[in-house]
Amino acid sequence: MDMKAVDAPQHPRGAQKQKNALVGEARNRRVLQDIGNLVKEQQAARPKPSNQISHPARRCIGVQAQEAVAVRERSTIEIFDVTKEATGQLGHDSEEVAAVLKAEDTILLSSSLHDKCLVTARGQEPEDIIAISSSEHEKGSTTARSAFKGGSSRKKKAFTSVLTARSKAACGLSGKPKDPVINIDEGDSNNELAVVEYIEDLYKFYKDEENEAMMHDYMDTQPEINAKMRMILLDWLIEVHRKFELMPETLYLAINIVDRFLFVKAVRKKELQLVGISAMLIASKYEEIWAPQVNDFVFISDNAYTSEQVLMMEKSILEKLGWYLTVPTPYVFLVRYIKASLPSDTEMENMVLFIAELGLIHYPTVVSYCPSMIAASAVYAARCTLKKSPIWTETLRHHTGYNADQLMDCAKLLVTFHAAAADSKLKAAYRKFSSPDRGAVALLPAANKETLD
Repeated sequence: MDMKAVDAPQHPRGAQKQKNALVGEARNRRVLQDIGNLVKEQQAARPKPSNQISHPARRCIGVQAQEAVAVRERSTIEIFDVTKEATGQLGHDSEEVAAVLKAEDTILLSSSLHDKCLVTARGQEPEDIIAISSSEHEKGSTTARSAFKGGSSRKKKAFTSVLTARSKAACGLSGKPKDPVINIDEGDSNNELAVVEYIEDLYKFYKDEENEAMMHDYMDTQPEINAKMRMILLDWLIEVHRKFELMPETLYLAINIVDRFLFVKAVRKKELQLVGISAMLIASKYEEIWAPQVNDFVFISDNAYTSEQVLMMEKSILEKLGWYLTVPTPYVFLVRYIKASLPSDTEMENMVLFIAELGLIHYPTVVSYCPSMIAASAVYAARCTLKKSPIWTETLRHHTGYNADQLMDCAKLLVTFHAAAADSKLKAAYRKFSSPDRGAVALLPAANKETLD
């Protein structure tokens, strides 16, 4: 192949043909239509279209575009009038300042026009438009406007933040702070007896074991006693417990021992009180530092039984229960849940204990609900009675493991017992919590069952 032929320039005639083709193509191109950037003379020279736009959104844009042009023309004249005064005082170039302001007004007007047309196309009323601009334009326009006295700068928002705010408002999430879970053990970090390191594991264990301590319906297996007799016995034990000034744990454990024994052993009617004082004796030995003596229980029962009978019944109970006394009673959960019911005060504590004792002496409560649910429902009913707001917090839900809906049935039952306590013949718990040392919480009106929801 001849290298000279390859390196030789193209024929001039071929180049001329290519040039003519490009010129012809350029002549056949269509002129761009108005996109809103033509000057006043070009817009006036161009005739208006005669055909009406049928699409509602386009028709809105077409009508509003003409208004935008008129507003832009007026704003341009006003800008140059204002800059004549400003340039003399601040030394700015009038044409430069006017150009910046004009560009800003044009962008804001275009944004508002676009939003208003879209809203009108949907058949809705126009809303307040939030103008959105780039950071560079915002910086330049703010600098230009701050040069004038009495000028105001419009605050801009990012497009993402606007959409997020509108979505939250539509879902009803705005203005509602999240209820945090409060660390109720923070103040006991230096208290070794509070066992903060193990407290969560302890209550997890109590929750797993409470089913064994839960009562089941046993009245069908008792030929001589019924639920009313049980209620009379427990009402008397509350009086005995108060007379001896025993710990609250002793009362709850004694009630648990009575129910578990009646579940496994048929008892005659005349021995029911003997079961009660023997259960209180066992609970006192387990919980109290200085437990009452056997003769004290014989005396308080008006010598209805001898000391030997009490000791024999104590032995029988322990054998039937397998010496299983470390059980999660409702009081174990009450201590934790009262602490989680912030703010926790003496009035709240007394009200919770009062409602819980009312629930325990009624047979339907102990056979229908587990100890942790009884405790949580007592806290819920007490907060309703004392008009605490909110009734159920995220902290209580976390530590109890129950939602408000799960406690509703048991709480309504406890509120019913509270409302009837003043007129009941068995008033041991009512008198106990009507005293000033208990804050007289029993005298407060009970919560309305219909308002618990």
